[in-house]
Amino acid sequence: MAILNETYGLSNGVTIPKLGLGTWFIDDDVAAQVVRDAVAAGYRNIDTAQAYGNERGVGEGVRTSGVARDELFVSTKLAAEIKDYDSAALAIDESLATMGLDHIDLMLIHSPQPWDDFRGGDYAEGNREAWRALEDAHKAGKLRSIGVSNFQQSDLENVMSSATVAPHVNQVLVHVGNTPSELIDYCQANGILVQAYSPIAHGEMLKNAEVQAMAERYGVTVPQLGIRYTLQLGTVSLPKTSNPEHMRSNAQVDFVISDEDMETLRWMRAADYGEHSAFPVYSGK
Repeated sequence: MAILNETYGLSNGVTIPKLGLGTWFIDDDVAAQVVRDAVAAGYRNIDTAQAYGNERGVGEGVRTSGVARDELFVSTKLAAEIKDYDSAALAIDESLATMGLDHIDLMLIHSPQPWDDFRGGDYAEGNREAWRALEDAHKAGKLRSIGVSNFQQSDLENVMSSATVAPHVNQVLVHVGNTPSELIDYCQANGILVQAYSPIAHGEMLKNAEVQAMAERYGVTVPQLGIRYTLQLGTVSLPKTSNPEHMRSNAQVDFVISDEDMETLRWMRAADYGEHSAFPVYSGK
């Protein structure tokens, strides 16, 4: 589980663990214990969002984990609906208060559009305003690094057109069957670290016979192959689980996928998310 000790460097020199824990769909009342379990298993990177409704629990878990605050990397996300400076500045302070933390290691704009208009209208100015609020909180020391999520290249270019700090991170949907190679290349060329959420496609990948066969060849599980794949793309991998056994298994990825198999996985196309297709990011927009 050496991967838990490995880090990437952000463009501002802050280090971030390569493997983290996603907390989407983990209820606030159990989130603290989930975070404590993850930290006990060796995780040091915990990801949440205002939209998840569990910042309070995640913050409690961080504070009661038994590990020094500066050893943990905690991320949250500004609600996708917030597209003006004042609301964003207020929401950043609310996240700090809700989590009970004096700083957050990374805060992202959750989406370039509100969820009910995902990939819809023009929110260019609103994103620049929300970004300005993140920049100011970063300057004030409330946020150690700042970034975006679900941003496409045009969204990134818009924010960077007026930014004093370029995004440190873009957190996007990346998994076998959905590899946005051009976007990843663009981010890497511009010093923006990519984070991969849903690296096992909400479990839908478990049903893929070709992926199953490859995992068997490596003597690993399908989730381990999926996580390793995203790591070898140079991204931070954020598998979500509340199960301590799965947390440990997800970190057992100290094997190497061959270049040939990476190419095979990179060109796979599979984006049927079953029940999750109702959510905007999985809707095929």
